[in-house]
Amino acid sequence: MTPLEAAVRGLVAGAVGALAMDLVWYRRYKRGGGESKFLDWEFSAGMTEWQSAPAPAQLGKRLYEGVFQRTLPPERAGFTNNVMHWGYGMAWSTAYGIVVGSLRRPSAIYGLPFGAVVWATSYVVLPLAKLYKPIWEYDAPTLLKDLTAHLTYGTGTSAAFALLARQ
Repeated sequence: MTPLEAAVRGLVAGAVGALAMDLVWYRRYKRGGGESKFLDWEFSAGMTEWQSAPAPAQLGKRLYEGVFQRTLPPERAGFTNNVMHWGYGMAWSTAYGIVVGSLRRPSAIYGLPFGAVVWATSYVVLPLAKLYKPIWEYDAPTLLKDLTAHLTYGTGTSAAFALLARQ
């Protein structure tokens, strides 16, 4: 497989992994009493202000305003959240594809360490951006919920990549 083929397969696999992760989060949201339909929840319907927007939206706002030197209006919070969430997952999976595509036989088992690395990186980058607290300030159940969602992302990505690599 060429590096370009591996990158493209990684990109596609990342979409599968991000969707798998979002399904885990959505199921938890519904069990917690959430009432939104999946597509409304997935695409951040109704998110029109920055104060309560999640970390992906906040980071996207900072990047946009830093690069373009223009204020990003609050009605773009939901769109920004989606672009950052999906873009981040697919950027990681593109790199994953290049690395794992160079191996003799890609395997779904690589998804566990991959998901753990993506999770751990969030707890380095986002506290430095002052969007998360340092990891030691979170309780174990919160970290475990976040870790298991990221392990789902990693496993979904690696399983999809392994299937695509056999094509």
